[in-house]
Amino acid sequence: MAERTSTGLLTMMLEPTPAVAMTLPAEVREKLAELELELSEGDITQKGYEKKRGKLLAPYIPQIQGVDPSLQIDNRIQASCQAVLPGSKHNKSRAANTRDERFRSDLHTEAVQAALAKYKERKMPMPSKRRSVLVQSSVEACTPPDTSSASEDEGSLRRQGRLATSTPYQGHGHPAVEHWFNRVIQGSSTSSSASSTSSHPGGRSVTTTNTTAHAALNANAAATALADLMAHTQLDNHSAPPDVTGLSERSTLHTERPQVASVRGVSRGYNHHTSVMETADGVPVNSRVSSKIQQLLNTLKRPKRPPLREFFVDDFEELLDVQEPDPNQPKPEGQQMSPLEGEHLGVVNKWPPSLPAALQRWGTTQPKSPCLTALDNAGKPVYTLTYGKLWTRSQKLAYTLLNKLSTRNEPLLMPGDRVALVFPNNDPVMFMVAFYGCLLAELVPVPIEVPLTRKDAGSQQIGFLLGSCGVTLALTTDACQKGLPKAQTGEVATFKGWPRLLWFVTDGKHVVKPPKDWHPPIREASNDIAYIEYKTSKEGSTMGITVSHSAMLAHCHALTQACGYTEAETITNVLDFKREAGLWHGVLTSVMNRMHVISIPYSLMKVNPLSWIQKVHTYKARVAVVKSRDMHWSLLAQRDQRDISLSSLRMLIVADGANPWSISSCDAFLNVFQARGLRPEVICPCASSSEAMTVAIRRPPEMGVPPPGKAVLSMGGLSHSVIRVDTEEKLSVLTVQDVGQVMPGAVVCVVRVEGTPYLCQTDEVGEICVSSGSTGVAYYGLPGMTKNVFETIPVMSSGVPISDRPFTRTSLLGFVGPDSLVFIVGKMDGLMVVSGRRHNADDVVATALAVEPMKFVYRGRIAVFSVSVLHDERIVVVAEQRPDASEEDSFQWMSRVLQAIDSIHQVGVYCLALVPANTLPKAPLGGIHISETKQRFLEGALHPCNVLMCPHTCVTNLPKPRQKQPEVGPASMIVGNLVAGKRIAQACGRDVAQLEDNDQFLYIQDVLQWRAQATPDHPLFLVLNAKGTVASTASCLQLHKRAERVAAALMGRLNTGDHVALVYPPGIDLIATFYGCLYAGCVPVTVRPPHPQNLATTLPTVKMIVEVSKSVCILTTQAIMKLLKSKEAAAAVDIKSWPMVLDTDDLPRKKSPQMYKPPTPEMLAYLDFSVSTTGILAGVKMSHAATSALCRSIKLQCELYPSRQIAICLDPYCGLGFALWCLCSVYSGHQSILVPPLELESNASLWLAAVSQYKVRVTFCSYSVMEMCTKGLGSQTEALRLRNVNLSCVRTCMVVAEERPRIALTQSFSKIFKDLGLSPRAVSTTFGCRVNVAICLQPNRLGKLAEQGTAGPDPTTVYVDMRALRHDRVRLVERGSPHSLPLMESGKILPGVKVIIANTETKGPLGDSHLGEVWVSSPHNATGYYTVYGEEALHADHFNTKLSFGDTQTVWARTGYLGFLRRTELTDASGERHDALYVVGSLDETLELRGMRYHPIDIETSVIRSHKSIAECAVFTWTNLLVVVVELEGSEQEALDLVALVTNVVLEEHYLIVGVVVVVDPGVIPINSRGEKQRMHLRDGFLADQLDPIYVAYNM
Repeated sequence: MAERTSTGLLTMMLEPTPAVAMTLPAEVREKLAELELELSEGDITQKGYEKKRGKLLAPYIPQIQGVDPSLQIDNRIQASCQAVLPGSKHNKSRAANTRDERFRSDLHTEAVQAALAKYKERKMPMPSKRRSVLVQSSVEACTPPDTSSASEDEGSLRRQGRLATSTPYQGHGHPAVEHWFNRVIQGSSTSSSASSTSSHPGGRSVTTTNTTAHAALNANAAATALADLMAHTQLDNHSAPPDVTGLSERSTLHTERPQVASVRGVSRGYNHHTSVMETADGVPVNSRVSSKIQQLLNTLKRPKRPPLREFFVDDFEELLDVQEPDPNQPKPEGQQMSPLEGEHLGVVNKWPPSLPAALQRWGTTQPKSPCLTALDNAGKPVYTLTYGKLWTRSQKLAYTLLNKLSTRNEPLLMPGDRVALVFPNNDPVMFMVAFYGCLLAELVPVPIEVPLTRKDAGSQQIGFLLGSCGVTLALTTDACQKGLPKAQTGEVATFKGWPRLLWFVTDGKHVVKPPKDWHPPIREASNDIAYIEYKTSKEGSTMGITVSHSAMLAHCHALTQACGYTEAETITNVLDFKREAGLWHGVLTSVMNRMHVISIPYSLMKVNPLSWIQKVHTYKARVAVVKSRDMHWSLLAQRDQRDISLSSLRMLIVADGANPWSISSCDAFLNVFQARGLRPEVICPCASSSEAMTVAIRRPPEMGVPPPGKAVLSMGGLSHSVIRVDTEEKLSVLTVQDVGQVMPGAVVCVVRVEGTPYLCQTDEVGEICVSSGSTGVAYYGLPGMTKNVFETIPVMSSGVPISDRPFTRTSLLGFVGPDSLVFIVGKMDGLMVVSGRRHNADDVVATALAVEPMKFVYRGRIAVFSVSVLHDERIVVVAEQRPDASEEDSFQWMSRVLQAIDSIHQVGVYCLALVPANTLPKAPLGGIHISETKQRFLEGALHPCNVLMCPHTCVTNLPKPRQKQPEVGPASMIVGNLVAGKRIAQACGRDVAQLEDNDQFLYIQDVLQWRAQATPDHPLFLVLNAKGTVASTASCLQLHKRAERVAAALMGRLNTGDHVALVYPPGIDLIATFYGCLYAGCVPVTVRPPHPQNLATTLPTVKMIVEVSKSVCILTTQAIMKLLKSKEAAAAVDIKSWPMVLDTDDLPRKKSPQMYKPPTPEMLAYLDFSVSTTGILAGVKMSHAATSALCRSIKLQCELYPSRQIAICLDPYCGLGFALWCLCSVYSGHQSILVPPLELESNASLWLAAVSQYKVRVTFCSYSVMEMCTKGLGSQTEALRLRNVNLSCVRTCMVVAEERPRIALTQSFSKIFKDLGLSPRAVSTTFGCRVNVAICLQPNRLGKLAEQGTAGPDPTTVYVDMRALRHDRVRLVERGSPHSLPLMESGKILPGVKVIIANTETKGPLGDSHLGEVWVSSPHNATGYYTVYGEEALHADHFNTKLSFGDTQTVWARTGYLGFLRRTELTDASGERHDALYVVGSLDETLELRGMRYHPIDIETSVIRSHKSIAECAVFTWTNLLVVVVELEGSEQEALDLVALVTNVVLEEHYLIVGVVVVVDPGVIPINSRGEKQRMHLRDGFLADQLDPIYVAYNM
């Protein structure tokens, strides 16, 4: 800007008269202005605009045709303004504004464009979205923004002939290949699953170009090249290849969730010919997802501005949030300011003593004089209220209110009572009568908005206000009362949060004429409350500001003097007459001076934005009161009007002149309407607040005041509250205009915003405070807040108060410039303090709008606010998106907004969200209801259609990554233990008792033979089907006979020691064939059969176990045999390579010639295969000795005898489930009631009904069974009780698991089934793992045994600090303390089992309550892994490892689980103190991030808590990015709400930044039979693009 010089603190610019330097004829200028507007509105395309503009300018500036059109596109805004008028300095600042309005200044737009030009090369990965989410299902989204809804938006003006779309600008000069390339990598948003380049005929060309392109580039270069390509290739919507991948394997996911999708390292039978990229880990992955992740990593690697120093150090004991200010930040250097006094309030002789007295005077002496003209929606005057009418009607109402309303013969209202005024915006007459009626009756009016629905934005808060003011009566009009929502009784419904109100209609027929002798009391203005004005705070709470009679009168007096109001002037009011400037000018001061008000309703402005200008012209109004919005709207419509004149105006009061962006509206308005008689000096911005009323106003020109001023301030300076006239930056500046001088009779000063109200220095921004007789008095009923705001005592730097008069805080931020002019740069409500720097929400809105927003978002429908995440404010921008904006366009606009805000404000945006048109909550008169929007954002109820989160760039105060400590040597370790007085953490179960009757048997098969002879008919097994009836049973002899038949069949065919796969559904066949194999000397391997509806994912696992276990034969049923060889199976695996398959359904009754006797108990008995949660298939070897020892330990721990019955609802294929199902009954002789968990899917109550029916005392289940019961039966306990289900027989219900106990689940299970008699102490946990399937079992014994003292103590729960856990430390805290995590002990250690806790790195023993790896030594440890890859050496130390010091002799097995031992106060049966083992989680699963160790379950628990629609969650890492997958239970519209909530909660609770958020359908996260999440399969599925996600968000 040429006029700017840098002398002095602020350079005020005197505006040259507009007549100077006008080089173009007026009509050309007007046409150009129209063109600009059309373009900004989207009424013409860019091309059309260039063409027309060229034509207009051709005669004047020939060279403009030579401009390269591509330049004009990007620099559209500069080019359009500057090329037009190169000669005129003044006009450069004006003309640029012709199409700008409330939130735009030419300078700012240029700055934004320049900032974006610097960023051209930076590109971000676009989120992928499922098609159904793109097509928003809400009806509103398909219609243009509704014209009736209140919105500050040009889109809500009815204008003819608008074009719906503007042609998309196409990228030029790129061959089609790159279009495809781009499409593939961006993950075309149409392709719903599999991969966007699968090898179907339709996509052939794509595949080839893709692979060739990749061949030419190596991995990282490829990603970078792609990122650059994307930056230059604009996507054209018609170029998407036919999407042939819609019919994916999706259907498989719904049928059966517990199946394992596949095993790591084995193809899943999907045939992708996609290009393969190597990522950082060297893992080949499909291009689509990983290239985005690669792109994200590239974006994150780019140098950001230097990180802020305020790390808070997670020093574990506490968080230190060290905020050190930047030594180079600007500091104020001026003198301390001195308070500024307004001129004296003049004394006028005939000034009435109060407002009612003024009404009485004019009503009686000038009854015919017009007071108020109301207009209808066509702009026709409907009614003119005269002063005589106002006086008589107010009197009638006052009399009626005081005398005719009564309850139980008591008058309903007493003087001083509060009354609600509920009047619609288009009925100022009734409002005015009601307002003055209340004043005359000495009642206190509380004007509020008309509640349209029961849940308007903010209406609940209004209810609180009415309640706290004790309002019992509401006045309204007949029409309005009819429109309010009604209850069944026909009365007005009670709104949410509102007190019970009586509604009184003030229309003529309901009010009574007072008797001749009744006169309202007209008193002098006192300090009693005159009225209460409502105000909504930044947080959304509503306060009532009380205004006294004397303040109301003094304010009218001051306004009259400042504005030079004279009697009988005409004034046009466009503002809301219920509050603020609309009330002060249009209802109060107007009556004081007998003025005539023309009231323009908001509904008329929406239909005809020019109406106020037409009324100024028609009524020759001298004053108009408007907002910058009204000026902007009239610009849009002015081309239809040629014959209007604004020459009668002496004052155009801009009520929101304090908004820094009103300057552009004023400039643009003047630019157009100067030709229609508007004089520049009549524009009078003013500053006001509800608390202080009018603070300052620019005086009308006839008062001889100094000329108006402008200041161009550096945004950087402002963020440190320092005023610096911008000299060098040019980019980030704020141009503000003054709001005139202080009000007459007032003293103004500027004080520091936080802490003690010290006076500011002259070059410092602070909060403006006012002391005068004309401010509000208090917040009704809130004495504490009142003291802070209405009774502030500013002090000098020395600490001395500047005066004894209290000041009122205005919540306006600003400073006093030269000539004592007041400048406002923002409001407290919009202040966002990010890392110690202040930003103004309005400024951020302006920057966002300067990024060519017209095509993508609606103006005036952008909300900016800050939310507090991790000890700092974070900026959130929410905008309404136009329905016709494409996905790519919107995303591009979003990334440019981020860059613009980053450049201009030097602050990162935490979250940018676009919502469908018309979905943001509206304030009563248009505009966005910010606090309600913020509330919805935090609750996850905003339903955006596009989201971009940037936590990586914004969050700079994470704790420093942890550095690993140097390793501790054995000596210091031992000394450390001794010094700390710690005992080494070790524990053991009781000694294995002396041999009992069947303990002489070393082999389990011998036990079966012995039982078949000793107790042939003793029932061992009973299997239930889904109906709850007995499907099959087996006694000792029956089982033995069936086993013999199997052995006979095998002996001829197989050799001793051959491995045999048993593929059976849960049942007696499985058990019989298991013993048959042992009889024949074969090694059985139990395998879960494939799921017929889900062969593609379940069959490969079967195949793999058969291959890895080297099974030479498969035993199975006829049905499964057919399935294994079926055509469907052939699609999933190679069916020709199965080994021999035998079906055992009809075996001949043959006795095996000779039972096999193993030469030594160390021989292999069976193989136990299972897929770990990390996706690794591990088979362990169980010897005969270990098998017997395992059964013995379980028998002793659970006290199992032949007379007992236990119920088992577990899968019988591996681990403890297999042992309980197949081994224990045979060993101990008890009867097992077997309930296959699969049957619970069709009958959830099967297991519990069986437990009740058979009066079972001991039962076993898995977490997945427990979850099925809690989810499926939670609401049916009553029905179960009626079916006589009674669980009081249960002494112990043990959950079999290889993980940390799930406390929440066990507690909710106990709580739900307490009603059926389940004892709260019955549920307990167990722990086993691959190296030892049963380490802990907790049989809680109730009743007699407990009294005899044989019972173990109840399981204990401790609370540990989650932050300490990340550092591998255990710190016990109180329940409920922040960051606390409850851990339940995993059960009582089994007899014969010893446990120790060892350091994972040094392999040394650890002390009590230290976190380390759980090592176990026991006779029933497995003897090793059985793997086919010869990796035994790798895992050898899992099974035989020794401590590095201390007891270095014992051989231990490493469980791979982290945990700690803690000696408790409790004693066990032997009188020893009880050592509790707490399992924290599997080492394989932990995530190493920022040098710390995280357990996925902890992050997942936080995420599931963050929103009610998150059904399940799983996390994993990929190239150091944390990926969070959430299952959405609810409508797809909620999908994007989850992104911010998930990011917030993980930051707050775990100090981690989420890299990718994936939202999927319920049931997508694979879960194994034990109910454990298969996170690695999920990861592989995500990277191979097989999840069909609803939405994938890549956080920046």
